Amino acid sequence: MTDSIIRTAQPPLSRSWRGLAAGALSALSGVALLATSAYLITRAAEQPPILYLSIAIVSVRLFSLTRAVFRYLERLLSHDAAFRQLATVRTTLYRRLVRVAPAGLGRTSRGDLLSRVVSDVDALQDLPLRVVQPLVISGLSALAAVVAVLVFSPAAGVVLLAGLVIAFGVGCLVATVLARRSERDLAGLRGDLSAAILDTVQNLDVLVAFDAVDAQLQRMTDLDSRLRTVALTRASTSGVVTALIALVSGATVLGAIAAAAPTVGHGLLGPELALVALVPLAVFEVVGAVPVAVLAWRKVRASAARVDTAAPAEVPAGVVLDDDSDDAAAPEPLGLGGPGAVALRLSGVAATWPGAGVPALPGLDLEVAVGERIVVEGPSGAGKSTLASVLVRFVDYSGSYEIGGVDARSVRPADARATVGLLEQTPYVFDENVRQNLLFARDTSTDAELEAVLARVGLGEWLESRGGLDARPGERGALISGGQAQRLALARALLRGFPVLVLDEPAAGVDPDLADALLADLLRAAEADGTTVVLISHVPVPSALVTRRLRLVGGRFA
Repeated sequence: MTDSIIRTAQPPLSRSWRGLAAGALSALSGVALLATSAYLITRAAEQPPILYLSIAIVSVRLFSLTRAVFRYLERLLSHDAAFRQLATVRTTLYRRLVRVAPAGLGRTSRGDLLSRVVSDVDALQDLPLRVVQPLVISGLSALAAVVAVLVFSPAAGVVLLAGLVIAFGVGCLVATVLARRSERDLAGLRGDLSAAILDTVQNLDVLVAFDAVDAQLQRMTDLDSRLRTVALTRASTSGVVTALIALVSGATVLGAIAAAAPTVGHGLLGPELALVALVPLAVFEVVGAVPVAVLAWRKVRASAARVDTAAPAEVPAGVVLDDDSDDAAAPEPLGLGGPGAVALRLSGVAATWPGAGVPALPGLDLEVAVGERIVVEGPSGAGKSTLASVLVRFVDYSGSYEIGGVDARSVRPADARATVGLLEQTPYVFDENVRQNLLFARDTSTDAELEAVLARVGLGEWLESRGGLDARPGERGALISGGQAQRLALARALLRGFPVLVLDEPAAGVDPDLADALLADLLRAAEADGTTVVLISHVPVPSALVTRRLRLVGGRFA
């Protein structure tokens, strides 16, 4: 589906034609400027009356002005169209990401995904600016130049046509052969280096603790060296192609002169000969952008492939598809009934994590009543996280799964997630103040409501010591502890009002001495709100905190 990304990156003709027209007029003005200048100089050498030179003099001034004006308009209009279309590309990409996240992104590292969303998407603007536009302008300029030379000397026109065809063919062939792998490798290495840098910055404390900083820095150095080598190869390719175009240009000029020279004095005058000789120089300056456009095309193609891989148009098998239409109704939680009613029921549920070949859940049965607080324990790899993803409809399943007696497949995934919320092992904390971090859940909340929910999760004193709701937790919660991040995420979930809440390893990143206290506060706060809780943990949970305990081993309850 790479072609769909490429089609999205190209502005529609209704928006791009102005830039194309201005670019073509600028290029033709440049060719006409050199032609009229050559004619004026050679004709003036014959010392005719000034009247015979007036049209050429005015034309030189005209073309020098129009070349600059149209060049400015071309840059302004073409970049405006490209940047506007880039917004459409980003919107399309984010829509795709929303459809497949998070289960469909599990095999892409955050750093590589960041590189694809930023660098590779930015590279797509080269399609209209450095691929389509140079090709269109070069084609129009070459056609106009050949026709003009044919008028004065058919033989020279044929030579110019042959030279342009050779330049097009040889330049594009050499550019394709030499850059076949460099662009693909360049995009991949940029992503690998971005991933390594992000990994180093985010995990610097762990690297220092395990004395692994030097090894990580060496890995980054190696990636940078490989990236530099590929970039130099690409630059060398561009230089080789430019040199070949220059050789073909010189040969064409000599060929045009040789073809036109015998007709001097037999219909072709000296000024016309100068025009025939110099027009190829001007047109080859424009046509020289064609092989560069081929190189740019390979870069665009490689970047589009990486973007398409990160956010495929076709949802991978096992990923639940969201309704991303603009007119989709707001999510509505499902009714679960009163205390004791069945909130969740799984019968023979089997699920495979997207991209994995072995089912993580071969066939699971589970009932959770309204108001229950159950804990699902088990070793790493037992299928606990897959179970959590099935419950919140991130990962598809086979078998039967009901929410409040309703088949989960019969309702929109957004409605299922409005009923069953997920508190992740590492909750995302936005680089905004505490107020904004909570308002993402319910933007109509007052400050008093925000302070009340923070007090219920044990952050009341902390909030007061930090100066209130304007306190900032830092990027990804860098200024708060793991336990505080979990409490903040729980406050956000309680504010949202999920009837069922899945807590996926909430104490995994917390000091063991504080884990029990954190779990107690989380569960009590959820119980006070009447929230049904499914707690997933690979560490023991005190029995007093839960109503039922289950152990998951090999995708089944032991």
